[in-house]
Amino acid sequence: MGTFVYSSSCLSWKNNLSRQVISSHLVVPHGVTEKGCSRIKAAACSKEDVHVSQDCEKSGGSLNRRSTIVSGVSLISSVLLGFPGEGSAVVKQGLLAGRVPGLSEPDEEGWRTYRRPDDKSGGHGVGWSPIIPYAFSVPDNWEEVPVSIADLGGTEIDLRFANPKEGRISVVVAPVKRFSDEIGEEATIEQIGPPDKVISAFGPEVIGESVEGKVLRAEVAEHSGRKYYQFELEPPHVMITATAAGNRLYLFNVTGNGLQWKKYYKDLRKIAESFRVV
Repeated sequence: MGTFVYSSSCLSWKNNLSRQVISSHLVVPHGVTEKGCSRIKAAACSKEDVHVSQDCEKSGGSLNRRSTIVSGVSLISSVLLGFPGEGSAVVKQGLLAGRVPGLSEPDEEGWRTYRRPDDKSGGHGVGWSPIIPYAFSVPDNWEEVPVSIADLGGTEIDLRFANPKEGRISVVVAPVKRFSDEIGEEATIEQIGPPDKVISAFGPEVIGESVEGKVLRAEVAEHSGRKYYQFELEPPHVMITATAAGNRLYLFNVTGNGLQWKKYYKDLRKIAESFRVV
């Protein structure tokens, strides 16, 4: 088991990533218009007062830059990994983004395979190509968790799964151009960097803090000619599987609290190692 530390060779890349994290996570949610009036707020105003624009204009003024930054910083890890409070935050954030069932029937061991449906929405912006599907396995009692189009974790969170008693999953699908202009349309994880550089750069984006001294395990697996970097971190308890396909980076994150980690570790690791881009 090795522990990776930061090196000077990746400082400029990390600085660029930090700026991207700020832009991805600390902005005002999409539900807020330029004048500060959210669609949710506007709907409420229309029922309570005919002077919608005046009320919304006043309420938007209170959403200043300081409060946005403070709330954004505190949500980086809690929203992505799904720490306490996640459920209510996600469910209340508006319309769902193209949820389409993708679970198979249980196999003889009671496990289901989720495959991202080809027609599921989630292009993440103008000019992006369709997402290459991915798949993973979960026990029969795990379910998809709604991801809002205004998810505070950012538009790059493509999917969430969870079992309240066992743990949580999040899938991040990000454009490789966010990290390097030199990577083409057929990216590989090796082009993005070696395992130590990848976890040093992207680990903080997943857990919301430095990964120095937290990497318990780092392995490289290969399936159907594609490399997968597999990491285990503590604290917090999280396993990250990273790979690349097309023009996307995929981060598959499996996490749980201390009790879940102790009781369901074998299943959580099986979930983490089942991730494939198909």
